[in-house]
Amino acid sequence: MPSVLCGGCMLPLKFLWLFVLVEATTRTYYVGIVEENWDYAPTGKNLITGQSLTEDEHASEFVKRGANRIGRIYKKAVYKEFTDGTYTQEIPKPSWLGFLGPVMKAQEEDILVVHLKNFAFRPYSLHPHGLFYYKDSEGALYPDGTSGKDKEDDIVVPGGNYTYTWPVKKEYAPTLADPTCLTWIYHSHIDTPRDISSGLIGPLLVCKKGSLDDSSIQSTDAAKGFALMYSIVDENLSWYIDANIKAFCLDPTTVDKEDEGFKNSNKMHAINGYIFGNLPNLEMCAGQSVSWYLIGIGSEIDIHSAYFYGHTIINKGHRADVVNLFPATFITVEMIAGNVGKWLLTCQVNEHLQAGMKGLYNVQICHKNVSQPSLTGQERRYFIAAESVLWNYGPEGYDKFTGQALNTTGSESAPFFTQGTDRIGGQYWKVQYVEYTDDKFIRKKNRTEATMHLGILGHWKLGAHVKPCETFTYKWRVPENVGPTASDPPCLTYLYYSASDPVMDTNSGLVGPLIVCRKNTLNHDGTQKGIDKEFYLLFTVFDENLSWYLDKNIKVFTGDPSKVNKEDEDFQESNKMHAVNGYLFGNLPGLVMCKDDKVSWHMIGLGTFTDMHGVHFQGNTIHLSGRTRDTLPLFPHSSGTALMQPDRVGIFKVVCRTFDHFVAGMKQMYEVNSCSSTARPGQPYGTMRTYYIAAEEVEWDYAPNKTWALSDKDASYGKIFVSPGKGRIGSKYKKVVYREYTNGEFTEHKLRSAQEEHLAILGPLIHAEVGDSILLIFKNKAVRPYSISAHGIEEVGSGERPGTLITMPGEINTYRWNVPERSGPGTSDPNCISWVYYSTVNFVKDTYSGLVGPLVICRKGILNEKGLRRDIDREFALLFMVFDENKSWYLNENIEKYLHKCSDDFNYSKDFLESNLKHAINGRLYDNLRGLTMKEGENTNWYLIGMGNEIDIHTVHFHAETFIFKTDNDHRADVYDLFPGTFQTIELIADNPGTWLLHCHVADHIHAGMETTFTISKSDNKAPLEGEVTTTAYDSIRVKNRAPVKDDREGIKFLGKALRAGEANSMLIALFSVGLVLLATILILIILITCQRKRTYYRSVQPKCALPTDSL
Repeated sequence: MPSVLCGGCMLPLKFLWLFVLVEATTRTYYVGIVEENWDYAPTGKNLITGQSLTEDEHASEFVKRGANRIGRIYKKAVYKEFTDGTYTQEIPKPSWLGFLGPVMKAQEEDILVVHLKNFAFRPYSLHPHGLFYYKDSEGALYPDGTSGKDKEDDIVVPGGNYTYTWPVKKEYAPTLADPTCLTWIYHSHIDTPRDISSGLIGPLLVCKKGSLDDSSIQSTDAAKGFALMYSIVDENLSWYIDANIKAFCLDPTTVDKEDEGFKNSNKMHAINGYIFGNLPNLEMCAGQSVSWYLIGIGSEIDIHSAYFYGHTIINKGHRADVVNLFPATFITVEMIAGNVGKWLLTCQVNEHLQAGMKGLYNVQICHKNVSQPSLTGQERRYFIAAESVLWNYGPEGYDKFTGQALNTTGSESAPFFTQGTDRIGGQYWKVQYVEYTDDKFIRKKNRTEATMHLGILGHWKLGAHVKPCETFTYKWRVPENVGPTASDPPCLTYLYYSASDPVMDTNSGLVGPLIVCRKNTLNHDGTQKGIDKEFYLLFTVFDENLSWYLDKNIKVFTGDPSKVNKEDEDFQESNKMHAVNGYLFGNLPGLVMCKDDKVSWHMIGLGTFTDMHGVHFQGNTIHLSGRTRDTLPLFPHSSGTALMQPDRVGIFKVVCRTFDHFVAGMKQMYEVNSCSSTARPGQPYGTMRTYYIAAEEVEWDYAPNKTWALSDKDASYGKIFVSPGKGRIGSKYKKVVYREYTNGEFTEHKLRSAQEEHLAILGPLIHAEVGDSILLIFKNKAVRPYSISAHGIEEVGSGERPGTLITMPGEINTYRWNVPERSGPGTSDPNCISWVYYSTVNFVKDTYSGLVGPLVICRKGILNEKGLRRDIDREFALLFMVFDENKSWYLNENIEKYLHKCSDDFNYSKDFLESNLKHAINGRLYDNLRGLTMKEGENTNWYLIGMGNEIDIHTVHFHAETFIFKTDNDHRADVYDLFPGTFQTIELIADNPGTWLLHCHVADHIHAGMETTFTISKSDNKAPLEGEVTTTAYDSIRVKNRAPVKDDREGIKFLGKALRAGEANSMLIALFSVGLVLLATILILIILITCQRKRTYYRSVQPKCALPTDSL
């Protein structure tokens, strides 16, 4: 009895102590950098097929040792966790982590303390993503203006150690809509691409308050968690490449490190450092909730489509079965393990799948009470056959955009449609899924006007491994837990394909759309309720070189099959058909709709790592979960559903904005007709905003200051891009740019303010609100024709054919853009969204030559009388693009001016072509972009713009800050993924004073100079500092011109010391925590005294009382 009562007294004590512990937890890790030999396939087998790796056609290239081949074992440097500062006892980690470092974890208001010791042969460091840190705990080496203690964290020398401290501030924690734990990474940051390739990377989880279990990776609920990194680990970049050649090549003297075959053999397509199914122990129980902490890292070819066979996952509230990962993409997805069995976990990018980026996960029955959801819907039957067809990629015979015959000499279409002695032309034998009326497979189901656009696509879902002339029945269950979530559109788009040999089968033509809808959203005929038109579009480069029918096509269509060299690069290129549903250059039929129709576009991607598509709908916008866009990104095995309600009659383009794909014919047309006799009144337009803009030629310097580019660390990387020399132009090029003038005389430039300095090569930042009109008075001061056209808006006067007025040299033309409601922010967008404008005379060459600028459309009432935003403190527009000067209109002039050579007989060497690829942020390399300055506490918006080609995958990373980006909810990140045709507004509160790195995290782009810095000055600076200027653009906010902020300690005085604002804030938190502990101690003493008195009272009663103890 007394114990029960005292137990009741102690219950509040337990909650009180728990409260105190949750309020302030320091999580300490002892991490050592250790060198070891790593085996990418320790079993020696392909565990998916059971074959020996040396006998596997695809695997042997990567795992077989030879005179000049390393094999599957490489020396690496890895992070390992130890029990304490003696570093004598290692803490074992789960085997599935591979060579990744330990899973570090923390929750909101924790403090992470990491003691790092370097046991390796060279300097390394440790840098975290997603966390707040001061300069002395950043762990990243770059010219940031710091010295002394604030520089010691950048390098940990061999045998040295350093302690990093990272407070987990509320402002860096998961948002309400984020999953319980955000996925981040930590890695060495001296030479980031080489450090990571050497093995120094690990997962970091930051979780919501009160969610973490102290003993494992998982949260306090019953969820299980696995961290997986998809990466092509480039051992050629490893610091240990020479040691590995010496140790593992059978004859190191025969090795040529520049040989393409050797380099390819060292690119290990791995998940956590394992290839061909060797990833171990991904085991879970049926019915269990599983969190997958997914990481992408690497270079331009690291575009990954992580596919979970047998299950769907929830990603940011949306259902999918594929997650797209890129270098420095971190995503937490959640899955309910429902299907019992072993399931494939793969990257569905063609080359990566063949090269071994796949594993297995095992769902086991751990208890008897596992039930399958009951199905009450109808059974839908489809009768599908795989049949050989003679397919024509251009059945109309001409380019619908130019009117030229597809085989016209010198045309963009000629390489793909010219038939000759050793060329196939535009017709190929393929295989297609064909629908029949019943299981006798006698009568084909005719395609209607509504399905004519499907082209090569099959009608509905089939499967794999059916022998010729055999019939097999597949049955798929569609329980509600695989259907659309509350955040999804009514119908989700997936794809089906033949998986006997996924690469060869799909390139041969076996692919089709699969639509999964909410219950009661389909009509009896399978069409979607509330939708007037549905279109299914597959964007892929069909590689006929990888078709089962290649030899047949050579024999049937070439003039002399004996003269065909299948390894010839030009022959291979002629067989890569950049198609939409199997059609090129406007030959896709059937994309017809009525004005004001509700249209659902079901979009599908397929193919290889170059199949990065920015699908642009000209003339109208699309709606994606409450967001307004006109471009949808697609990747291999990714899909999406976009809604449109066209408001203009005419013929418009639907194209891929990836430059090479656009040129190679991945462009079609859709038609909007006026089908109603009663016309809806048009939207009235109010404010007219006028801009005077000229296209003018300039000498542009990508790197006026070459200090960073030619520093010791980066000299071997930067020299080719910025230094003039034999066969290299250097950093200066003639270009053409958009520039703003004060009036229509075009004699006086409108000077850019300090707020606009960062725009650099970009044209002026054009602002407008919904309901406005933009009037552009445009003068072409260049020597060739140009124009100005924008995404998202309504071009007035463009007529019913896609096209923009061309302005000839010396001419002045007027362009008017209306801003209807559908051009502005959607319900889930921020107050302003970003678009882009450029010249469309020759979209690719005009843009590479320099004609590009930002356009910002805001909600009504956001702009002030000066046309600037009143809801934020600062805004920045950043274009991440590799300017390919080889495709500029001015290449020949640049050769003649800067190399003093005639362009006609110039040697276009590989190095020359490479040197002209300028990996730029707003046209600047290696920290030459100026004007990214703000003050502590300011609310800033950043308009991120992606344009370019297949290599233009950019993962934009902000050091020391996180930001909010919006889908249908707010999500936190410190990296945002950009692709051609991607425009995104992110919201960033300038929280951490200092000069910080801002860069693209793609390995190749880091080395090529796609890096700059941004500066946050202290909020208590009252007067302009040296190098500071004042502008009235934003109510006289003082901004930095460049001078980096010193990491001084001037600030709030406390006990004789000057503390920075952040330090003072931490001190207040510490004092508050101490106060809580003292208060808790007093309460504990009071409760203990009370309990003791009660215990004494009952002991004095019991001997004198005859009552039964139960009564007491």
